[in-house]
Amino acid sequence: MNNRLLKRLRISIAIVVGVLSLLAFVFKFYPLKIFDMQFTAALQSSLVTGVGISVFLFILLIVLTLIFGRIYCSTLCPLGIFQELLMFLFKPVYRYRLYQRSHRSTVTYVCAALLFGSLLGGTAFLMRMVDPYSLAGNALSGAFYGVMFIFCLTLLVFFKKRFFCTNICPVGAVLGFLSRFSLFKIHIDPTKCKACMTCARQCPAACINPKNGKLNNELCLKCFQCLPVCPQGAIYYGTKRENPKPFSLKRRQLLVSGGVALAFFAAFKGGLDLMKKAVVNFKNAVIPAGAGNITDFANKCLNCNLCVQNCPRQIIKKATMETPFVHLDYSDTYCAYDCHRCSEVCPSGAIKHITLAEKQKTKIATAVVDESICVKCGLCARKCPRQIIIKTKGAFPIIRFDQCIGCGACASSCPVKAISMDATEKQTLLS
Repeated sequence: MNNRLLKRLRISIAIVVGVLSLLAFVFKFYPLKIFDMQFTAALQSSLVTGVGISVFLFILLIVLTLIFGRIYCSTLCPLGIFQELLMFLFKPVYRYRLYQRSHRSTVTYVCAALLFGSLLGGTAFLMRMVDPYSLAGNALSGAFYGVMFIFCLTLLVFFKKRFFCTNICPVGAVLGFLSRFSLFKIHIDPTKCKACMTCARQCPAACINPKNGKLNNELCLKCFQCLPVCPQGAIYYGTKRENPKPFSLKRRQLLVSGGVALAFFAAFKGGLDLMKKAVVNFKNAVIPAGAGNITDFANKCLNCNLCVQNCPRQIIKKATMETPFVHLDYSDTYCAYDCHRCSEVCPSGAIKHITLAEKQKTKIATAVVDESICVKCGLCARKCPRQIIIKTKGAFPIIRFDQCIGCGACASSCPVKAISMDATEKQTLLS
């Protein structure tokens, strides 16, 4: 394929993904579930469900990487697309700047091992702090953590282009490792290369060393920026037969591999214990229908805020210092009885995909009447969508606790705020 056409095709796909990402968060329009194809979300959903479309999508991402290299980072990752937009804006300052070549640090692998080890061990508590999809969701939803991260990332892109992707991102570390074995790579033909450095100036990953004809495909993001600019046509994307190098496990490589493996298994073992201890203080939080119980949800939620942005009544709130995961807040509104939008959009499996009928029977909380405040107006009984509040003339309303799902419609309608919502320890499906 023509180099310019290949670059344009990649950019076109990235634009479509970027637009869909904005629509999902800003305009609450989610026609194509592009976030189901985010690496960490697909992995998390696969761990939760075990079967189905999420497993297929996760395997597809692995296969795509093994064939084409780190194409995910330049076409499907919202955070990667955002960085590319920043680089377009900063293009005038990049013109004559040559970046020092990137070399992935051992620390990057150790951090990735800790993060994915804890994720596989049972908790997303650490992962959602640095995962590119979680960070993108935080930023697109206007969460403080996401906004501050974007500010720091903008500075990093200005000075170091895609340094986050090549040296910090845990997903990038995994995909970069897989890219070592990809079928298609970018190669430099030493017989044509004149070491003019044009390609190196264009490379956002700083992974090209034309002086010795080397390109680090582990760090290469497959943005194809270098392909059309080479005046000699020395750079190409494809397969190349190389003489296999004899296997040699050096002492340093052995130590690095051992350290990464040790970090992974330590994080895997301690993963679930970490969040179990942290969740003890948040037992009173109410979580969306389909989330199961507070411990599981706090472990699985990536805090991407997609459910927050898509909730029509805005009862789902972003993580706070008091409650470090998304949760329901009945202060100003209630959970609509005829809506299960959060279940439809969650890509990580933290909120299971349930039907509207199942949602209408899922107990997430229980309404409690404070008789010292109640004025016996009976408005709560009239507003209850399940009609399970009994109100007789002159008497306090009686809520059938065994049939209350905790939607909060009664509490929202109460003029004197006499009804509060008590969280359930474990969500159950009522008969």
